[in-house]
Formats: sequence, C-alpha cells, structure tokens
Amino acid sequence: MKPWETNIRKVVPYVPGEQPDQQHVIKLNTNENPYPPAPGVMESLYAFDADRLRLYPDPEAKVLVNALAKRYRVKPEQVFVGVGSDDVLAMAFLTFFHADKPILFPDITYSFYEVWADLLRIPYRKAPLNDHFRICREDYDTANGGVVFPNPNAPTGELESLEVVEDILQHNQDVIVIVDEAYIDFGGKSALPLIEQYDNLLVVQTFSKSRSLAGMRIGYAFGSPELIGYLNDVKFSFNSYTMNQLTLTAGAAALEDEAYFRKTIHKIKATRERMKEAFRELGFVFGDSQSNFLFVTHPRAAAKELFEALKQEHIYVRYFAKPRIDNYLRITIGTDEQMDILVDFLRTYLKK
Repeated sequence: MKPWETNIRKVVPYVPGEQPDQQHVIKLNTNENPYPPAPGVMESLYAFDADRLRLYPDPEAKVLVNALAKRYRVKPEQVFVGVGSDDVLAMAFLTFFHADKPILFPDITYSFYEVWADLLRIPYRKAPLNDHFRICREDYDTANGGVVFPNPNAPTGELESLEVVEDILQHNQDVIVIVDEAYIDFGGKSALPLIEQYDNLLVVQTFSKSRSLAGMRIGYAFGSPELIGYLNDVKFSFNSYTMNQLTLTAGAAALEDEAYFRKTIHKIKATRERMKEAFRELGFVFGDSQSNFLFVTHPRAAAKELFEALKQEHIYVRYFAKPRIDNYLRITIGTDEQMDILVDFLRTYLKK
C-alpha cells in the first residue's frame, strides 16, 4: 500500500445493470420502461429556451415540487426531489441514520443500501426474508437506528400489504422508517397516506420506471414537513443545484398526462401477467411479482448458464451472484414483441 492510500475511504461499490453499447439488443436487465415518455415531455423540451441554460436552476426545484404536490395532493413542504431515487435515498441515509444502533433492512433487497451504509459508516443488520421472500415483521420489533425496505421488494418483486408496513411503523416510532416505492405504480397501495399519521415516515418514489424517464434521473420523497426540512438542509449543504433546468421541465410535464401514464402502466401489467402464464408453462418458479419484472428460477436450468446463453442472443437480463438468489434471474417486462422473442428462445433452450 502506498503511504497516501492509508487515509483513502475504500468501499465495495454498487454494480449497476450492464448497459450494452451494441444495437439491436433486447434489454431486460435494468427495469427500464419499454415505452417512451408522455408526449408532453418531448413538447416541453422542444419548447425549452436554450438561453436559460446559462443560468443556474432553481435550487428549490419549485416547478417540480409544486407539480408533485398537486399530483399527489400533498403540501409542497412535504415533497423532496433529487437526482433519481438513488440520490434521494443517499441523502436520507446521510441525514437520518446516525445512531450507534444498526439500521435494519432485508437480506435480499436493493444492494445499494449496504453500499451507502458502508460508505457512510452506518452500522446495519440484515433481516432475513422468509422462504417465500417476504418480510418477517417481528425482525423489525427490536431496537435499531432506522429501517429501510423496498415495497414491492427488489429484486424479488414481492409486495407487502399496508398492514405490514404500518405494523413496522408502529414498532419503530423512535427512528426514521423509509419505504422505497420505486415499483409501487405497478401494483399495490402506496404508503403515502401514512405520512399524515406517522411523522417519522419517508416514502421514496421515482420517475425512472413507471414514467419512462430513467435517463432524466428524477426521484422524490414524501414526508412530514420536519423530515423534508432536514433533508433539504443536508442537500443544500452538499450541493444546492442538484437538478438541471431540462430535468425540472421534463419532470413537471410528465405529471400532466395522467391518461398516458395509466395507459402505459396497464400495458406493462397486462404483459407481466401474460408472461407469468408463459413462464409457468415453461416450468419456471416465481412469486407473484407486483413490479415491472419477474424474478424466476428453473429446476432444470442453472441461472448463470441461462444468463450467459441469453446474452449470446443479445437478450440481457439480470443475474445476482449472491447467497439465496444465485439461481434466479430478474427479467424486466419489455414490449410484447420483446417478451415473445424471449419466450421463444427459452422454449428452445429448455428442450436441449
């Protein structure tokens, strides 16, 4: 080790899904929306005055905050925005998790939680999901420094009821509880209404999945004015100008076309349910995903080998070489045409 390396902060980084640079691939590995953003998004960008780019954006992101407050029927002071939900969650970890006691999150979950905890020197403990990949609520009834979990879960797609969410809240009123709802638009009920009852609840969502704006990086959170105030204090101490002019414009425009949003969600959910039947017929085993992906395993096909075989055909899915899930694949729901190509390949592959 070189002398100057002694004081370097070293972490094992989060590894995002592969972004292939070749054309004509079927990309089902990062849970992106297969359909374009709402038409109004493009119109807002075409109409954007490029001269505004010489100016700093509004640090309070009022145009987006106000649009979110109107859409979700909350007060602007209950809304926080950031550069994707990753940025929002990172700010939340930095702001709220400072106790000596460990924070709690599931053992099979969004792998960025562990990375942030290591990076920020936050003690943590993983609570094992049960054999059906569901939360064991009693694991969260112990003293801790905070709680965070996705609902629906990533990468399993399993949805916990609001009764489970509220039970966790009732047993953790002395710490911050973060519910990461990146996939909530594809199934289930949001915990958003609970912020009026629990002032320690932060509900995090994103434009990356259901609103087809992964490339714009827009995340947001709902919570009590006190929580949002603390988040903004940390944000402004870290980087006041986190969201650019174009992103703010596109985000506000995306919220205006509710009909397009609902239509797109309906298409993805319909394809997801059709794929459940197709995968079941092929012998795959999986839970009742309420997200925009399926988390599948096959008794006769090793996940790692199937992952590589799909990649050879330019079909990209996600494989996790981790305990308990190293024989599963996470497959994003694409267009009907993309999913039919995938199923045709799997049917041939499994006959070998």
